[in-house]
Amino acid sequence: MKVFQIGAAGGVGRRLARLLITRGDEVTGMHRDPAQAETVRAAGATPLVGDLINDSVDELARKIGGHDAVVFSAGAHGTGPDKTTAIDGKGLEKAADAAAQVGVSRFVLVSVFPEAGRGRQTTEGFEHYMKVKKTADAYLARTGLDWLIVRPGTLLDERGTGRVTAGLAIEYGDVPRDDVAAFIDTALHEPALNRVIIELTTGQTLVADAVARLVTSSTSRPPS
Repeated sequence: MKVFQIGAAGGVGRRLARLLITRGDEVTGMHRDPAQAETVRAAGATPLVGDLINDSVDELARKIGGHDAVVFSAGAHGTGPDKTTAIDGKGLEKAADAAAQVGVSRFVLVSVFPEAGRGRQTTEGFEHYMKVKKTADAYLARTGLDWLIVRPGTLLDERGTGRVTAGLAIEYGDVPRDDVAAFIDTALHEPALNRVIIELTTGQTLVADAVARLVTSSTSRPPS
């Protein structure tokens, strides 16, 4: 599979790139800052400079064309409400439109758990981030793409366990970035798991088994 990663230099992105390369996929890693090229290359992906803020849909489409799937894990990472809107919001919309334009149907979005941060005092910027992420989810869900939205709990840098809890609606919790990447790596290659939002935390179920169960439940649901 040829995978186009948007946000390939990020914490989840670079972990995912390594897993995809290990399984034999070809990965193009889009990054905004030229200084991030070496991070992408070190993960085994081919770096490609791209800008969700300034690139047009047509420009993004030319980059995405020829791939089999897109994984979007880019984010503004606290650089301000305007950047959050432009990258997490409008950037996702442009990427989805670009993928549709060139017929790349498989699209995985790393989103955020709705309960994130509710145990602490939040800021106006954080609330704006949550609103933008929900709007981005809704936008992608309205497209005709074979989308998959993954909403991980609080992301941790500690080593992953390879075990998760995954479902349509689960209790909030933490999850290592390693395990988020492992889940996406597996789920991306299950085409039957599409047009569904999955919440993800650490747990007791092996990633492969968790994905298999989701595929079974997804394919057994009556059509809407």
